[in-house]
Amino acid sequence: MPIQPLPPLRQLLRLTALAGLACLAACASVRAADPDGVLHSWVTSADGSRLLEPAQGGVFGRETPLTRVIDIDAAQRYQSFVGVGAAITDASAAVLTGSLSEERREALLQELFAPGTGLGLSFVRVTIGASDFSAHHYSLDDSPDGTPDPGLAHYSAAATEAPVLPLVLRARALNPALKVMASPWSAPAWMKDSGSLIRGRLRRDAYPAFADYLLRFADDYARAGIPLYALTMQNEPATEPATYPGMRFDAEDRARFIAEALGPRLAALPNAPLLLDWDHNWDAPDSPLAVLADPAAARYVAGIAWHCYGGKPAAQSVVHAAHPDKDTYLTECSGGDWSHDWRDALRFMSGTLLIDSMRHWARGVILWNIALDEHHGPHLGGCNNCRGVVTVDSSSGEVTRNVEYYVLGHVSRFVRPGAVRIDSTAEVDGLHTVAFQNLDDSSIALLIYNDGAAAEFTVRMAGRSVRYALAGGDLATLTWRPRR
Repeated sequence: MPIQPLPPLRQLLRLTALAGLACLAACASVRAADPDGVLHSWVTSADGSRLLEPAQGGVFGRETPLTRVIDIDAAQRYQSFVGVGAAITDASAAVLTGSLSEERREALLQELFAPGTGLGLSFVRVTIGASDFSAHHYSLDDSPDGTPDPGLAHYSAAATEAPVLPLVLRARALNPALKVMASPWSAPAWMKDSGSLIRGRLRRDAYPAFADYLLRFADDYARAGIPLYALTMQNEPATEPATYPGMRFDAEDRARFIAEALGPRLAALPNAPLLLDWDHNWDAPDSPLAVLADPAAARYVAGIAWHCYGGKPAAQSVVHAAHPDKDTYLTECSGGDWSHDWRDALRFMSGTLLIDSMRHWARGVILWNIALDEHHGPHLGGCNNCRGVVTVDSSSGEVTRNVEYYVLGHVSRFVRPGAVRIDSTAEVDGLHTVAFQNLDDSSIALLIYNDGAAAEFTVRMAGRSVRYALAGGDLATLTWRPRR
């Protein structure tokens, strides 16, 4: 079912929330002058009536704590923060360029990526060749009649660069801190035992060519002015989808490919992107663990990429405990019509996806399509009811900001790249939290999702406390500079 237009009241509320975002920027200089210990807050409510809206704050003092206490300890520090964002797919590019005028597209890009005045999204994903969210299935080396092309004479990134790269370049111009990762959905058909982009596995004799193919894409982006931050060798390698490009790539084969072909090539490059393994669900941690158990491969792997469609975020900590030197990232999760209810979507996206994944070591979180049309596309195969961070009506150009937009904003507006996760009470009476400290001004950002009844509680840090109340099902971000 297409996403329905919002009723007039909800539209008004969304506009009010956007005015609140503008207020954040307008009030930044005033708040920078606030005395230490002044708490500010922003709330998105379970019924969608408040959308990243400024709420009542407070002042830290020596008051007696309530029964419910969220303790913050900046002395206990964990992973550094890279960013949150979403994928700029072929479909997203088609929607943003085909359904919006140049002026409206620029306004939306500023709203999404500009720090201070917009959300400040700082982490995006692009595809190497087609995904299910492409108008046609293609690779970057579709040789005539499928003949082998080990020298990549037929390589061309035009099909993906033409719609996507200008948007990525503009996003990075708006936010110079933007980091970009890339993933293929399939090797070119001539490299696979199926001879097709659909299903099949990478042939071992094609390892050198596939490694060169991936690094060719990375080089293209670097020459265009977007050096890739990270690279995965295969999207969702534990499955062979029947309706869109995919490729089975089991742990033993990935380890061999990394050790024999991709890893040494990456190591020889200056400023090479980080190599992330897995790029699939939480429900199979044994697969990345098997790759990391191979020392010949593990030496080249910088971290593990995860998706949200099976299992729980705790799997990230299982792998982190075994390999604490490897980074963790959540690189794909989509909202969709399977979750019509605002409250349910807010619970999953904030409580499970963002708070839990970051408590389980994620340095960054990337949702799936940043923009789709009212028909959940365009796409060819795959998901037919996925939801973008924003929905752009293909006829009117009207932009609907979905629950994912506000959840991302609760992080990206207040946690800056380079911030460090600090210790906070994980959960008390349904209040789930994660906390970060920005390194530039020592400010704290505390994200709280209330999965219980309405609650009044104390936030306590370094012997000082402030009271706060949050309705059941609401999401809040609290910010302050600690007293010195």
